[in-house]
Amino acid sequence: MLTQIIHYFQTNHAQYWGYVGQHLVLSFSVLVIAMLISLPLGYLGSKHPKVALICSSFSQVLRIIPSLGLLFLLIPLIGTGVVPAGIALVILAIPPILINTILGFNEVGTIYQEVGGALGMNERQLLWQVKVPLALPYLLNGIKLALIEIIASATLATYIGAGGLGTLIFTGLGLYDMADVIIGGASVAMLSLITMVGFDLLIRKVENHEPTRN
Repeated sequence: MLTQIIHYFQTNHAQYWGYVGQHLVLSFSVLVIAMLISLPLGYLGSKHPKVALICSSFSQVLRIIPSLGLLFLLIPLIGTGVVPAGIALVILAIPPILINTILGFNEVGTIYQEVGGALGMNERQLLWQVKVPLALPYLLNGIKLALIEIIASATLATYIGAGGLGTLIFTGLGLYDMADVIIGGASVAMLSLITMVGFDLLIRKVENHEPTRN
């Protein structure tokens, strides 16, 4: 098995990095879109309890939808390729970012907002200079969870022609070539691990530089 894996990298390294590139481009494109949707909605939810309730209920509904099932539901509507895969992954990425955004802004101590108001800050200044820095660990945690889920679920996008590391996994399964399966699976696991460790270090650094909440 080890010999087969080494042989693959010796003869197909360009193909491998192509799959990695496809996987990363799809994952980060989906993450950006999910953030553009979830962060403003989460901030709005933190200010209005009714909006927060709707967002939380919506997120719970999204959580119970299986990623593979969602992909297949989109095929009759949009067809196959990157677009339906991206839509499905965005839907899966929204809940963790949305919920953590609401939680993060709700955890900002009122004392900091009162001090900012007393210093003459307007709502925009309070948001960017007080609320966002204090809520940042929660926001980053939501982004971390979303990106890990995207990276893992993007392997299923191969089913509808979106490419990525899932191509190795499913090609290997179809050809009974376990070397391809191991390479693809291990690569996805490594990307997820790097994401988790990187974000955990970043969150810890942010927490060490922020004031204690009251």
